[in-house]
Amino acid sequence: MMGFLLGAGVLCVIAAGLLLAKKPATARSADASDPNLGWYAQRAAELEGEDEKLLDDARLRLLEDADSSGAQAQLRATGGRGLSAVLLLAVLLAAAVIYQQTGSLEDVLIYEELAELTPQDSDATREALLNRIAERSRVKEGNLQYLGLLGQLYMASEDFAAAQDSFGRLAEKAPEDPQALAMAAQARFLAANRQLDSDAQLLAERALAVDPEQPTALGLLGMASFESGAYGAAINYWSRLQAQEARGTPEYEMLSQVIGIAQTRGGLTPDSEDTAVEDINAPGISVALALAPNAAVDPQSTVFVFARRAGAQGGMPIAVRRFQAAQLPTELRLSDGDSMAGQLLSEAGEVVVSAQVSVNGQPGLANASFSGSSESVVAGGPDTTISIELRAIKQSD
Repeated sequence: MMGFLLGAGVLCVIAAGLLLAKKPATARSADASDPNLGWYAQRAAELEGEDEKLLDDARLRLLEDADSSGAQAQLRATGGRGLSAVLLLAVLLAAAVIYQQTGSLEDVLIYEELAELTPQDSDATREALLNRIAERSRVKEGNLQYLGLLGQLYMASEDFAAAQDSFGRLAEKAPEDPQALAMAAQARFLAANRQLDSDAQLLAERALAVDPEQPTALGLLGMASFESGAYGAAINYWSRLQAQEARGTPEYEMLSQVIGIAQTRGGLTPDSEDTAVEDINAPGISVALALAPNAAVDPQSTVFVFARRAGAQGGMPIAVRRFQAAQLPTELRLSDGDSMAGQLLSEAGEVVVSAQVSVNGQPGLANASFSGSSESVVAGGPDTTISIELRAIKQSD
């Protein structure tokens, strides 16, 4: 608060200084450098001894020029003060507009209190701050940061129902934000006494469709798969999560333990002592992807691989995988670990696998520069393999 008031005071002083710095100009004093006086002296010398009337005319012209110059100087001084006032007013109005758009004193105070919050603060202090943030969120509905902050604070206080509401609204307002989707799924899972319903699973799978390595979604779906007995899928999710951790860290070791349990219960064998792998014998589809001959794409482009039921014209895919075009050509395996919207690839029957190279990171042919698809195929063992060649999409398509 003191910092805010001090800053406002400094700005006011600077503004006043700008307004007062330009001193009003005064009428020009008569000195030897004045060209009018020089002209008068020359003219007086020329007219010396001549008609007195002509000399009077010269004096009158000198006075008229002096009055005119003084009036112009006064006008310039008045105009300068007016311009300074207009500029000051413009600065103040611009500051008010920026202040209104980017924040307010209440926002500053809230974030200052958050920064000063300590574990030693009382529950009443925390509750008062939480209510203050909730009220601010209602006032500034377009501020998504407050919704995310509310969700985190509710999660920390184990009020999972309130966290579900905050993160759910955040996911609705930011449907392409993988973190918002994943946190909404996690809050819903915890609010339902650790039961992953279809809505929570859909939120987590949507998060992975945007970011295949989203850690919260990977951990949540791995847990749900494990509890439902889909051990191959659980290993897939947890292995992708483990790859993001440094070896030897507590997180890495914990994931090694749960992956080992999943392997034991599923009768699966890891490739090495501490690295879990996906069960290649579980139903899935191995996909070989390559660009058409002489084709080139931006290595930073995004490649989407979808599996949809044969005959489907669109809608949510059964399974999806996403990676960068720099990895082409490549081989991957779609499995239940890539399934979406509560569906299982192993139970989908005949599917068509398609791939797209997106120019803007968003799925859909309207955003793609290259695409390709397969014939219909049923998920099976390791011998279920298809090849897809990615061809350029014509501008008229």
